[in-house]
Amino acid sequence: MQALSSVERGYDLLAPKFDHTPFRTPESILVGTAEALAGFGPFGSGLDVCCGTGAGMQVLRALCTERITGVDFSAGMLEQARAAHPGASWARADVRALPFAAEFDLAVTFGALGHFLPEERPAVFEGVYRALRPGGLFAFPIGEPPAFPSVGYWATLGFDAAMWVRNAVWRPPFVMYYRITTSRALHDDLTTAGFTVEVANLSALPRARLLLARKPLA
Repeated sequence: MQALSSVERGYDLLAPKFDHTPFRTPESILVGTAEALAGFGPFGSGLDVCCGTGAGMQVLRALCTERITGVDFSAGMLEQARAAHPGASWARADVRALPFAAEFDLAVTFGALGHFLPEERPAVFEGVYRALRPGGLFAFPIGEPPAFPSVGYWATLGFDAAMWVRNAVWRPPFVMYYRITTSRALHDDLTTAGFTVEVANLSALPRARLLLARKPLA
């Protein structure tokens, strides 16, 4: 049912079970991200973009001294997040049109960028740029693509191919692709949005990196 729904409706359906599925961001990535970002903080307020059920809130809670906010367009996922993380604030919005301006010092996102086609990513990054205060940081982990001809390579290729076929013959579309968020494409889109970009290691995850996009002070 989820696969034949829109992205929003699909996540509404999955929300009560989401944290018990492999789709939840693994604890190792959350802990590794928080450890890597600790040297750049502390931060004031934090924003989790496409927060889902709020897994990224543990990263923001460890690093931010002021309010932490999650934004997502799935009412079902936000309902789960509110129950799991009392004290945080929440906003239901399409992240391609974020309703914030210069309110946050740190923004993070986990596992969400595959839900945006390449032509949609610039609007997401421009919104995050607006949401950050000058000098603010946007950080998210990225994995190296599986090497050819590994099982992971064929699995992600097959998944994306199936999704392209599904979206060509069925409406509404369910956008989720693994192979459209390459490091180079993300770097270019972030730079175009105005960020300066660098990459940090995640010590516990040798095949992953932390992409750091900084909004200039001026």
